Amino acid sequence: MATLRRSRMHRTRTAKPLALTPRDFEIFRCLVRYRYLRLTHLHAFAGGVSAKRFVERLGDLFHQGFIDRPAQQWQIAKARCQPALYEIGNRVQRVLEHVGGGDLLQRTFLAPTAHRQLAHSVAICECLASIELESTEQPGLRFIPWGEILVRAPQATRASALPFRMPANGTGAAVIPDGVFGLEYRSGDEKAYRLFALEIDRGTMPVSRTDTRNTSLLGKMKAYDEVIAEQLYRTQWGVPNLLVLAVTSDAHRLADIANRAASLTAARHFLFKAMESSGSELRVPPGQFLLQSWQRPGLPPLGIAC
Repeated sequence: MATLRRSRMHRTRTAKPLALTPRDFEIFRCLVRYRYLRLTHLHAFAGGVSAKRFVERLGDLFHQGFIDRPAQQWQIAKARCQPALYEIGNRVQRVLEHVGGGDLLQRTFLAPTAHRQLAHSVAICECLASIELESTEQPGLRFIPWGEILVRAPQATRASALPFRMPANGTGAAVIPDGVFGLEYRSGDEKAYRLFALEIDRGTMPVSRTDTRNTSLLGKMKAYDEVIAEQLYRTQWGVPNLLVLAVTSDAHRLADIANRAASLTAARHFLFKAMESSGSELRVPPGQFLLQSWQRPGLPPLGIAC
């Protein structure tokens, strides 16, 4: 008798128990580190030889309630033609606590509640996850997650409810990055570090506004300009430097933003890259972040892998 195909959107639980494997726990840990990940990223982190078997296993974990497929994703155009998006399920929280999941480091700032701008949240996770995956393939390079940065930050920052929030007093605004991470560069016994703030622009925010009280990309860049010029990242996070990586939706928008950033005091600290977009979604293909150079205002392109 033919087996009925299970729904991608609704659970079909069975009475058959599911024995969890080490690879299952790696999937869980990935979804704790990155709130949202597609099948493709999960397979890159935790998958085995058989991609088909990995897809089937994700289905088993979903239907048994260990991982979720956010319902919001099905409202995005062409969502059913893309690899499914996953997040951690309520059932697995107790499992991770039982096996000792308290040492997991938070790498994004995404709240556990549903997100009004799901596409933006997904882009943050996919960009950070892609950078980490690319770093594992580069000799002498190590990805530094936000959690590792935070444990080394000043006590006042560690105790703050919003430790990633960077005050910019001169502009009267505060910078809240979409993501923060670092890269460690090793050469023999020597180590060097770069710290990065990640900004995702899907083309939905105005580049500038006549009323500066409203948010705009230029307003945020000016706040970053103050943070960098006054080295506020040192006192807030205890890090030695900061570069701003801005991922935007198309080449024309990149050129406009970069042209405006050229007049900023800290212009050389801003790096830009354009990704293909589909509607409000950025497409994040592999090898785009470390293997390809970033554009800089008025300066030659710069690679961040070395």
